[in-house]
Amino acid sequence: MRKPTKVLLHNDRTHDLADKLKERFPTIEIGECNTYENLPDVIATFEPDVVYAIRFAGSDGYPVAAFFAENGPRWIANGGAGTDHLGTWDPKRTTVTNAAGVAADMMAEYVLGCFLHFSLDVPGLQADKAASIWRPRFVTPLKGKTILIVGLGHTGRSIAAHAKAFGMTVLGTRMRPTKMDNIDQVYPSDQLLDVLPQADFVAVSTPLTDQTRGLIGQNEIGAMKSGVILADVSRGGVIDQSALLSALQSGKIVGAGLDVFETEPLPSDSPFWDLNNIILSPHCSAVHDQWEQDSFDLFLDNLQNWENDDPLFNIVDPNRGY
Repeated sequence: MRKPTKVLLHNDRTHDLADKLKERFPTIEIGECNTYENLPDVIATFEPDVVYAIRFAGSDGYPVAAFFAENGPRWIANGGAGTDHLGTWDPKRTTVTNAAGVAADMMAEYVLGCFLHFSLDVPGLQADKAASIWRPRFVTPLKGKTILIVGLGHTGRSIAAHAKAFGMTVLGTRMRPTKMDNIDQVYPSDQLLDVLPQADFVAVSTPLTDQTRGLIGQNEIGAMKSGVILADVSRGGVIDQSALLSALQSGKIVGAGLDVFETEPLPSDSPFWDLNNIILSPHCSAVHDQWEQDSFDLFLDNLQNWENDDPLFNIVDPNRGY
C-alpha cells in the first residue's frame, strides 16, 4: 500500500492553506513552517515529499540549501512565477514547478495602469489640483501607439491582449519567435536593439536568467525613442539600474512604472525615491486579493496529478530559468 504523501507548507499563513489541503486530500500528511530559520530542521524531521513554498519574507536569508539537502523533497512547488531565488538544482533529483500565469492579468493591468498614468498626465493634473490651477492639459491616447513587450510568457501575452484592447500595435521579443494571438510581430531576442526604436511604450516581463541579466543596458536604452514610457514587472537585474536612472533623470524615458529592483527592499538612500516621473512599487504588481488562493488552487490541481502519477505541469527547466 502506498504511503500517504507528506506535504510541507512553507508560508507565513499556513493554517488556512492546511485546512484547504486537508479538505481536498484527507489522507495526506501535512507539515507547516512559517519561518526561514526553522525550515532546515522541519525538513530534516518531517522529511516531506512535496513542499509548497512562497518567498514571503524577501530574498535575504532564504533557506535554499534546505530545499535541496540530502533529505529534501522530491517536488518543490514554488508559489510564485519566478524561481531565480532558488539558484540551480538537479532536475533528475528534484522537480520544481511554479505558478506562472496566476497573476498574469493583474500584472498586465499594472502595466497598462502605469502607461495610462503618464499618457493621461496624471502627475500634471495632480500638481495643478494641489496648486488650485484650472488648466486643461493635452493627453496622449494609447490607440495607434506601439508597445514592445520584452518577454512573451504568460504575463507578456496578457499585456499584449490588454494593449490590443486599447488599439495599440503590439510587438514582442522572445528566444524562439512564433506567431501569437494579439501580437502583430514577434522578433527573436537578439533583434531587441533593432526593434526598440519603434516603440512608444516598453513593457519588460521576462524572467531573470543568465541570458536576461543586464538584457536592457545603456545601448538598449539609448536605442529607445526619446519620451518613451516604460514598465518593468520582470526582475531586478534585467534592466541596468544605472542606465535606467540616467535616462529617467534626463527625460529620455519620460515616465516609468518600476515594480522590481536589483536590491530589494530598495535602500532608503536610493536616488529612485527622489524621482517624480516614476511609479515605484515594492515588487507587488502580482499581488491581488485572490493571488495567494489562486496560486494554491493551482498547486492543488498539480498535486492531484502527483497523486494520480500523472505528469506535473508548470515544470521549470533550471537551465532556462522558466
